[in-house]
Amino acid sequence: MLQPILAGFVAAISGFASSFALVIAGLVAVGATDAQAESGLLALCLAIAVVSTVGALWLRIPLAIAWSTPGAAVLLAAAGNGFRFSDAVGAFLVSGVLIALCGLWPALGRAITSIPKPLASAMLAGVLFPICLAPFKAIADPAIVLYALPIFVVWLVLYRLAPRWAVPAAMVVAIVAIVVYAGTDWIAAADLPALAIVAPTFDPLTILSLGLPLFIVTMAGQNVPGFTVLSTNGYPPPPRFALVSTGLGSAGAALFGGHSINLGAITAAIMSGEEAHPDPRTRWVATLTNGLLYVPLGLAAGVAVALVSAAPSILITAVAGLAVLGALITSVVNAMDDPRHRVAAIVTFLVVASSIVILNIGSAFWGLLIGALVMAWLRWNGRRTRRVAP
Repeated sequence: MLQPILAGFVAAISGFASSFALVIAGLVAVGATDAQAESGLLALCLAIAVVSTVGALWLRIPLAIAWSTPGAAVLLAAAGNGFRFSDAVGAFLVSGVLIALCGLWPALGRAITSIPKPLASAMLAGVLFPICLAPFKAIADPAIVLYALPIFVVWLVLYRLAPRWAVPAAMVVAIVAIVVYAGTDWIAAADLPALAIVAPTFDPLTILSLGLPLFIVTMAGQNVPGFTVLSTNGYPPPPRFALVSTGLGSAGAALFGGHSINLGAITAAIMSGEEAHPDPRTRWVATLTNGLLYVPLGLAAGVAVALVSAAPSILITAVAGLAVLGALITSVVNAMDDPRHRVAAIVTFLVVASSIVILNIGSAFWGLLIGALVMAWLRWNGRRTRRVAP
């Protein structure tokens, strides 16, 4: 059993270390206090632990569960929009309920996954693009270049030699840089996290700006790839259990400030492939180990928030940018893959990346809407042109 246990350990450590800073920064960006960010991170870890453990013991397959990294990027991209955190929590709750409904009502799941891939991918790329600029902005900033440059160099070297460890190693270097920058003052702010209920409020504009994009990128950017990884490794995906459990887990975590959990993709590859165990019937142990480890990792939320709070915001965003760079590459490739829809995709990307706010609704919604209109117009115009051509 040592091999799958080690695979679960690697998946948990790499998954947490790769993006905890992004999750914290995203929660703070939509109005969370440090205590609420601690609660949200702890709630996400506990939700992952519960769903992973139940799924492993019940299904006996390596069903990897993780928090929504693209979803955290959606939150970070919304910084400056003046959201109340209670409204953001309401949007998180709506997103979680919609994910659960996709499992209970397959037609809704098919409708969401049938959103044209160029548009969904372009929306995600537009969300990620400003974040992925942060590493280079940090390097160009004379005040923090000596802290930012080693992070980028370590990431680049390991991306060539050991890609799986590139982002976790960059995060370790970032932690060292933060400690050097902030001294020891942050230690006094570190404490054991506590779950704190956040009463949700439901603002329609926040739901459109935050909840709907969070739901779409979690479904299209995480759950669908997660199912694909399972299928590739010979495991029939369990859509009802996966979507209902992660939807309810997301809704439960939302009440304590967490944004969303979903199927993992990268961690799924670690735990469902041959490196986890030669026998496919034994790989579920990796998922069980992964889930159990998220309990002590969640208890480190207080230290994580104290570290992130002590750092220059651009440095944290820079690490987040390195964490989601792979997702940006995948999104751009998918958005531009079909030549017929490249105009609609690039319009969607530009609108979302512009961070415009119209009628107090954020750019992710407008990008998807305008991109859909452009796609419909160009497709209708093309059909009409073919009908009247001699």
